[in-house]
Amino acid sequence: MKSLTLIIQNKSDNIGALASTLCMIHCFVTPFFLIIQNDSIKHSEAMPFWWKWIDLFFICISLLAVYHSANKTSNTLVKNTLWISWIALFLTIINEKTALIHLPEIITYIVASLLILIHLYNHKYCQCNKTKPSTNEG
Repeated sequence: MKSLTLIIQNKSDNIGALASTLCMIHCFVTPFFLIIQNDSIKHSEAMPFWWKWIDLFFICISLLAVYHSANKTSNTLVKNTLWISWIALFLTIINEKTALIHLPEIITYIVASLLILIHLYNHKYCQCNKTKPSTNEG
């Protein structure tokens, strides 16, 4: 676990973008998975337990990535946007699990895409330079 944390800490934007992308792919593939499973297995549970909860694994990895990226970024707006987009993604996933409010599926894709884009932007433009600190504050 310690080595995973070090990897996430050093490559937080890459891992955050990857985790959000995998989460989005998971959300996109699930309906197709249900259709295939439903046709082949009529009277048993359509989805394996792990498939139903894998998005929570992605959101936990994403939380660590956002935490480390937000601590390393030189841009306050990016830091706040990372946290806001992560919270929004977390809430949409929890809402999907509990079905509290009917939200179109596109909301999850938009929020996950925003988180991916913010990680990529932060990686390219907002990293602190150890020898010469950035003065870009947003």
